[in-house]
Amino acid sequence: MARRPPSVAVLGGGSWGTTVASLAAQNTETTLWARDAEVAREITEEHRNARYLGDLALTPALRATADLAEAVSAADVLVMAVPSQSFRSVLAETVEHVRPWIPVVSLVKGLEQGTRRRMTQIVAEVMPGHPAGVLAGPNIAKEVLAGYAAAATIAMPDLRSAEMLQDLFRTKLFRVYTGTDVTGVELAGALKNVFAIAVGFGDGLEAGHNTRAMVITRSLRELARLGVAMGGDADTFAGLAGMGDLIATCTSPLSRNRHVGYELARGKSLEQIVAEMNQVAEGVKTCGVVMKLAAEHGVDMPIAHEVDAVVNHGQPAFEAYRGLLRKAPGHELHGEAW
Repeated sequence: MARRPPSVAVLGGGSWGTTVASLAAQNTETTLWARDAEVAREITEEHRNARYLGDLALTPALRATADLAEAVSAADVLVMAVPSQSFRSVLAETVEHVRPWIPVVSLVKGLEQGTRRRMTQIVAEVMPGHPAGVLAGPNIAKEVLAGYAAAATIAMPDLRSAEMLQDLFRTKLFRVYTGTDVTGVELAGALKNVFAIAVGFGDGLEAGHNTRAMVITRSLRELARLGVAMGGDADTFAGLAGMGDLIATCTSPLSRNRHVGYELARGKSLEQIVAEMNQVAEGVKTCGVVMKLAAEHGVDMPIAHEVDAVVNHGQPAFEAYRGLLRKAPGHELHGEAW
């Protein structure tokens, strides 16, 4: 008799959480938890999430609820898709309802302020004993849900665990690769959002394609240097979660973080931009954390520094590139980051 595939609970009713839940629902029993009962009803009954994904159709088998205990109590796999700054509190609410030892997969591309923790580190603190990993890659939610070909990496501490989980999310057009570099994949996902804001500055200032390519390339260098210093594998940053996600986030008009940088360069205030968005741009919260981590690990990150100066210290966006251009270039591969 064939074993049933593990059931999945996805916590978070935003665009990417809903998209991943819809993918998983093609392969196994999947329940999504959303704080808003109306969002949960719409997903279950109308098979869409209009607030975040417009009229794009969801897998009809996907079910949603606003009851956290109902969502997670019978799940074999827990997927976390809430913003980084509410990750710990939602996980803490979940502990008493979740089954022992089940794996936790994070979709979150951010770092916790204050503690500077990665999401899997928070899992280890709040829910010890549960193997924790991450699913990340160049994934614009609306494109994935619309059926465009895409790919991601699932990293778990144990490769066999990653291989067991990959089939839960893989479809004909959504390829899922495996790995064990949880640290590298998580850091790449968090750091690329900061650099997308920097690219948005250039796009808003109409700096041109050459400038965009330069900033993306040098951003990858900064990202990899800090990632390796914090224990990530250098090869990870040249892969889907690193270079792939960086390119997608820095170039897509659907990128929230690029949008923030673009609008800042066009003269809007950060408060106005955030108020007008219905989703979180993780890079806004992450850039200050990144600068603290860079100082802690002795890594020079001029591009990230300029983003932090604009987002957190009142520097005009048009001054960011001037600050970078004042720095003399050294050896491309072995010199300072910029």
